[in-house]
Amino acid sequence: MHRRTAWVVFIVAVIATSVLVYPYLGLDIDDSRLDVRDSLHYYVLVGHIGTAAVALVLGSLQFMPAVRARGRIHRALGRIYLLAGVLPSAVATIPVALWSGRLMTQIGLTTAAVLWLVTGGLAYRAARRRDFTSHRDWMMRNYALTFLAVTARVLVPLLLLVQLPFRGAEAMGELANSMIPVGQTLGWIVNLVVVETIIRRRLSEARRMERVS
Repeated sequence: MHRRTAWVVFIVAVIATSVLVYPYLGLDIDDSRLDVRDSLHYYVLVGHIGTAAVALVLGSLQFMPAVRARGRIHRALGRIYLLAGVLPSAVATIPVALWSGRLMTQIGLTTAAVLWLVTGGLAYRAARRRDFTSHRDWMMRNYALTFLAVTARVLVPLLLLVQLPFRGAEAMGELANSMIPVGQTLGWIVNLVVVETIIRRRLSEARRMERVS
């Protein structure tokens, strides 16, 4: 990833993290942006959001050329990213999704959580084998799932805007709730498609260079 792009991803991650975490800093259940059924639901949600914030920020740092050039720092941040960010957040995602009561949310977010864990495990295994090309590719896929927190919140307003001419402004409030599960599911799918395209384009370019040489 180019340095400028890495900085953009980092800045977006920091801003998104601030927006996501702020309502939960006071640990007041009445400030929750999502409907919660009881204290257990609320604190699992807080745990999910807090650890997702760790993953979102630390994961973006891993794309910085300056960080990747420092092997010890890169490895330490990678372990924290996986163990203190991805792992607990993905595990907490599953009950949060199931408690939502929405079938699309239950299926979409649970699938994303499982893929988040699987890609993280494969990235770690590749690093242990010193297969750094595969490690990089799996980490890109993993961070694509992490970045769902950002993409979903961009897609939902866009989906509403597309429907505005047909439904009218007065229907947007009610429609917003039904679009959230759609945005959550489309978010990680779109992210993975984009990343997979980048990975395959890089592979094709490498093969082309090999043929030329």
